[in-house]
Amino acid sequence: MSLHVAQTKAVSPAAVKVDVSGVGAASVDCVGLRRIKLGTVRESIPDSCYRRSTAKALGWFAFDLALYIAALSLVFAARHPVAQLLGGVLAGGAVAVMFVWAHDAAHGALFRSKLVSEVLGTLLMLPSMNMYRLWSYGHNKVHHGFTSFSPIDWIWRPLTPGEYESKSSWARFVYRRERSVLTCGLHYLLRVWWTGMVRFKPRYKRHRLGFTLSKLGTLVFASSLSYAAWTTAGGLVGVIAAVIVPFLVFTYVIAFFVYIHHTHPAVPFFDVRDEWCATIGQVFCSTVVRCSRVTELLTHRILVHVPHHVDVRVPFYQLAPAYEAIKADWGPYLHEYRFSWSAIRSIFRSCQLFDFETKTWHRFGEVASDIDLLGGPGKSIVPRTTALSS
Repeated sequence: MSLHVAQTKAVSPAAVKVDVSGVGAASVDCVGLRRIKLGTVRESIPDSCYRRSTAKALGWFAFDLALYIAALSLVFAARHPVAQLLGGVLAGGAVAVMFVWAHDAAHGALFRSKLVSEVLGTLLMLPSMNMYRLWSYGHNKVHHGFTSFSPIDWIWRPLTPGEYESKSSWARFVYRRERSVLTCGLHYLLRVWWTGMVRFKPRYKRHRLGFTLSKLGTLVFASSLSYAAWTTAGGLVGVIAAVIVPFLVFTYVIAFFVYIHHTHPAVPFFDVRDEWCATIGQVFCSTVVRCSRVTELLTHRILVHVPHHVDVRVPFYQLAPAYEAIKADWGPYLHEYRFSWSAIRSIFRSCQLFDFETKTWHRFGEVASDIDLLGGPGKSIVPRTTALSS
């Protein structure tokens, strides 16, 4: 696993590794970004990267939807449960890429018209059982507004060793499953979908009607699809393959993507406002995970994540050139690596508990040992407040 932190050209695979005993920190810290406004970083992005193409947006809309319909057709046409379940898995993958498209629409990156963005974004988000308006509200204001500032941006906030030790056995068990590469979808299911959308009640009356309609629309879609699957695709097996399996596959994929977007042994989280700033959150606390060209195309380059956080107005089909421009000017502050399952497993093993005081990652095993968790193995990622606020 390699990490791009100090040059704009590729580094050798041995340049920076995840230190499995604690943390592999970048060769630079984020102190320098404390004095730089996010707008200054945005100036690195050329105007060409902001050009919208209605043809490209609609073309990918049609492509993503066609993938979903094709996979769902297998569920309804097949007579063997295994083939139906396979169709459900494929449909889940299609739901994930449709969600990424809808995500860009929710940011206003694809169309000038908010109405067009909402209508088309809602259509592609419905199969994920996510509520467009509720998701957009939380994602745009909370996650993008305060990336990695944990008191507000709570998604994938790691527990401290002390918090983990104070939890019940059941709570510890759930948390460990959430931070496992195989079962990380549980985090999105419990924290985001169920608590953050299904059970969410807005504080302000002006949001209640829109959020309620968004919930009702999702319920109608799920009920209609379930009824169709029950009556024409073999009853319970049809419902599982057409509705439940795609939802679970999507939930896993989106949880996994968001995790690797902002979790890495060299990436800190913050709980003190004076230590954090928007530039640190969007640039230093976001990652770029390079994959094959086909994978990046199919996932709408969502793992080329830094330019999206620097400016959400950049459409997904312009993220690659936008990133190259940002890397040319801000390369030392970027965290880039090549996707591999060995790298992913190393990250999940290393990033389990986080000490906000020392900015150090710890493993679950350290809690049960005699290691002093505040001064145990691992290197501090960034200095404390005195250095950051100077």
